Amino acid sequence: MPSVNRPTVTKLVLGLGCERNTASEEVIALAEQALSEARLEKRDIDFVASLDARAEEAAIHAAARHFAVPARFFGASTLEAETARLQNPSEIVFAHTGCHGVAEGAALAGAGRDAVLIVPKIRSARATAAIAGPARATGAATIRTKRVGDA
Repeated sequence: MPSVNRPTVTKLVLGLGCERNTASEEVIALAEQALSEARLEKRDIDFVASLDARAEEAAIHAAARHFAVPARFFGASTLEAETARLQNPSEIVFAHTGCHGVAEGAALAGAGRDAVLIVPKIRSARATAAIAGPARATGAATIRTKRVGDA
């Protein structure tokens, strides 16, 4: 039975980024943190999205299996097209990937042109996560979060 206090949530996209060979446990823990901070549940995620350069990363696929959803990958140019909507664009990320944001960009690209960031990028030591979905899913409110381990 659904919680009385829990609104109906439209399916959302979990954007993930990570360094090569990041432990699956780290990526999954960060993804779970993003959901927890937004008071979302596993079933709210429609799919996991990332940069196509990470299509072979075991941690991204492990996260998709953890949430029992597919993983989708987008080219750097598709993610770069989302730059104007990113809350945390990074020149460093651009230098390494060709796009200004992997987690936020992938979440937004996957969720569509009318989507908003529900959870802007959060970070762990080697991974990033963000959640995007329709503005109506949360009244366009976003969750401000801190890096894992920040005070």
